Amino acid sequence: MFERYTGGERALIIHVNFLYEKEQEDVNECLMLSESAGAKVLEVVTSSRTSPDSKLFIGSGKADEITNIIPTLDIDLIIFNHALSPAQERNLEKHFKCRVLDRTGLILDIFAQRARTHEGKLQVELAQLQHLSTRLIRGWTHLERQKGGIGLRGPGETQLETDRRLLRGRIKNITSRLGKVEKQRQQGRKARSKADIPTVALVGYTNAGKSTLFNSLTTSNIYAADQLFATLDPTLRRIKVNEVGDVILADTVGFIRHLPHDLVAAFKATLQETQQASILLHVVDVNDENVDIHIKSVNEVLEEIDAHEIPTLIVFNKIDLNNEQFAKIDYDQKGNPCTVWVSSLTGDGLDLIFEALRKLLSKKMVEFKLKIPPNYSGSLRSKLFLLESIINESYQDDGCLLIDVRMSEINWNKLQKKEHNVLDSFIIN
Repeated sequence: MFERYTGGERALIIHVNFLYEKEQEDVNECLMLSESAGAKVLEVVTSSRTSPDSKLFIGSGKADEITNIIPTLDIDLIIFNHALSPAQERNLEKHFKCRVLDRTGLILDIFAQRARTHEGKLQVELAQLQHLSTRLIRGWTHLERQKGGIGLRGPGETQLETDRRLLRGRIKNITSRLGKVEKQRQQGRKARSKADIPTVALVGYTNAGKSTLFNSLTTSNIYAADQLFATLDPTLRRIKVNEVGDVILADTVGFIRHLPHDLVAAFKATLQETQQASILLHVVDVNDENVDIHIKSVNEVLEEIDAHEIPTLIVFNKIDLNNEQFAKIDYDQKGNPCTVWVSSLTGDGLDLIFEALRKLLSKKMVEFKLKIPPNYSGSLRSKLFLLESIINESYQDDGCLLIDVRMSEINWNKLQKKEHNVLDSFIIN
């Protein structure tokens, strides 16, 4: 299923403006998608209609006009910046005598090129097969087994039916294998939950700078590039947040307007990292002219995967591209951080993200004055010191250690378990 480009294909993009469509597709975004897939776009044809033509989507007149362009520019591929029905796609290929790809197929192809891990490849292949299952056509009539006649009698199954049966079997097999992957991910999430380690997931429109931000926050070196869907496979790393301790930071696949439903379904196991997060960092390219549309598109996908109620911190990224923007934290009416302005490339404002996470994740803080006996003071003091929770300390004449501590409720409970619940007996008023 993974037909990767070995060189650029000479492509023509078709974009239709529908007069009564509220959310128009962006032709510039289609150009970026095409280039990300490896196509060389030679021409962009636009038109306007009140509604799609049922047979050719663009109408016979515009189709004839494009037919005349194809041999002139030696076009190999026609890309529609819209979703086509299987019948429309077949009719257009017959009319153009050229391969036709719709927006969904284009995105699927990019995902196929980006998939690197075993899980990622399975997810992409499942999405491709689900998309292909609606586009099987009777292209094997020379193998027809239902005609009858000498030499043509067979099991009574057409090649089309055979293809469908094989396709269903492959989909079932991949779904089963992805189910095992999902169980493994669930075990990892249970282990993190048991250890009371909060998870922060990076989400955002594709090419907003999530992977660059992830690398800057974690000092990692995962692949990051100025292209759509540069990152496909999720990556998890630990970071340290003051007064909170260990936090898992997850980099996830980028979203896009009208993300194909097949992809959302296929990437269910991956997207659950987002669903189970304690906080979402919604990364936004603050300089993009469609910033409001992109934020809305991401929120729609989050709602589709039931992650829209998770507390979200918006990170306005790429402030280095505008001299009028500077690193800062904005607070809501309750005094909680709601937006952070940063540059993941230069590192400006990254400390503010850690500060915002500290305030959001350390809401449940506990403060105690402890009187620790001499036989406990050495080992317990070192553990409290590692947690960076000591405020004041002093020794009494009897050798007991008086210590004021402040830490997250999560860390206190974890320490209690390690010390066999004796800490409560050390608390004094």
